[in-house]
Amino acid sequence: QEILEKYHDLFTVQWEGVIGNMCAPSQAEWEQLLTNCSAFLFYGMERFMSHVLLNWLVAINIPKCRLVILLDLVRSQQSHQRIANSDLHKSCLRIALERPTETAMLLSLTGVGSIVATQWYTNLEENAERLETLFENLLSFGKTTGQTIHVLQK
Repeated sequence: QEILEKYHDLFTVQWEGVIGNMCAPSQAEWEQLLTNCSAFLFYGMERFMSHVLLNWLVAINIPKCRLVILLDLVRSQQSHQRIANSDLHKSCLRIALERPTETAMLLSLTGVGSIVATQWYTNLEENAERLETLFENLLSFGKTTGQTIHVLQK
């Protein structure tokens, strides 16, 4: 919330979405957000693809979305239990499609122009630092996505 407030005046007045942990977005909300955006940010627990229906994602076309930033793969005891219970009802192939590389490929096939994603499990503090770096470089400094990724790699 602090990071969003800090960068509110820099291009974020048109932002819309779901913030907080009171309720998870419905599939209709995911569809609305992804199909009507030029950039999409997911900052949340576990795998992004564990939150959306695979059949829905592969059937949509979202070429207006030029950038997807996935700051996911954060694990807590509660989120791990939720994902473990959810995974019981999924095939090994379905779970494999939720991995970072496969998620990026699926998003690319739907028409997304660029994807920035974490590749390994992390914690909330590290993802907050990544988000701060992303916003600072993309919004404050006006760097390109590629230049910003180089900063993150250092």
